[in-house]
Amino acid sequence: MKWVTNSKACGQSPTMAGNEPSSRMTYGGYLRIEDLLKLQAGPDGYSPSPCNNELHFIIVHQSFELWFKLVLSELKEAYRLLSAESVDEQSMPQIVHHLDRVTTIMKLMTHQWDVMQSLAPQEFLAFRDRLGTSSGFESWQMRELEVILGLDNSQRMGGMDPLAHMEKLVGEGKVSQDVFENFEQVSSQPSLNDVLNDWLSRTPINGSVPSDAGDSEVVSQFIEGHINAMQEHGESVISHIVGIGHGEEGPVRARIEAGIDGARSFLMPNEEVDRSRAGLLFIESYRELPLLAWPRKLIDTIVELEQSMLLFRSHHARMVERMIGRRMGTGGSSGVDYLDATLKYRIFVDLWSVRTLLVKRDALPEIENSEYYGFTQS
Repeated sequence: MKWVTNSKACGQSPTMAGNEPSSRMTYGGYLRIEDLLKLQAGPDGYSPSPCNNELHFIIVHQSFELWFKLVLSELKEAYRLLSAESVDEQSMPQIVHHLDRVTTIMKLMTHQWDVMQSLAPQEFLAFRDRLGTSSGFESWQMRELEVILGLDNSQRMGGMDPLAHMEKLVGEGKVSQDVFENFEQVSSQPSLNDVLNDWLSRTPINGSVPSDAGDSEVVSQFIEGHINAMQEHGESVISHIVGIGHGEEGPVRARIEAGIDGARSFLMPNEEVDRSRAGLLFIESYRELPLLAWPRKLIDTIVELEQSMLLFRSHHARMVERMIGRRMGTGGSSGVDYLDATLKYRIFVDLWSVRTLLVKRDALPEIENSEYYGFTQS
């Protein structure tokens, strides 16, 4: 089963009946503005109608949900392209473009918290009880976003299961069956992180790909060559620090050797080569190779995307603390303490961790089969 995406070609003329003035497209008709502006009155039977400050609260959060809808569409398009069995080089700029747009939206939403906190604490408390037990955790689009990216339930605070919570809401009639089934389908698919790692595992390393005979040996030699480069560079660091009297050799050497042991564990967990991580290290180490230009850009884009999400969560937490302090959340959570805990969520861990292993370019082994990458060494 595949996700439904909006991959239709843009620019197709809409089907419109008649040429009368009544069928003319207008700004308000195209955007369905009248329908949109009726959606800020609260749920059916909500009385009295929202005051100005509550209207402020509703509009800001509805804006988030509209942006989430676009973010999900962009992520699913990037996923569709990256999950291909063989990712065409022409697809790479499109994937990066979709993910770049997600990052831009996340940055915009981060600043949207500034609009939210223009609401004074007393102004919010005046209508807070009207929210009942509703909670931001019930934003199924935000939860879907996390699932698509690859956030595992084991990483969530208290092991929360958004799918189980959604099922409970369906049982209470608070969420439609269609919404639940879509979320269930998304939860059953490999994540963007999964397909990224699968793509990285196919990275040509010194001209060798997984289907080549002897690929395992080529990859192992690359790993050993890189670790040797780390060791040689480590010796020069030890010599420099000790030479200028900035530390004793024993403690400094222990830290350098711990870093090298960490590199081995990262690249060869359980003493088995992790080709995905080896591919990632190769791309980051030889960034100047023309064939790796877009793969490198993709990695940088995903790191920036996750960084933008961390900033979004941080601004959310600080806005809430400024508004209600450390009191309990409306949904019964620990409030700001819960939001602060989400700052530890990391999905693309390898993309961050590999930077600890990097060695300056002139200390690395020479590239083998450099012509494979559209690069000729002088």
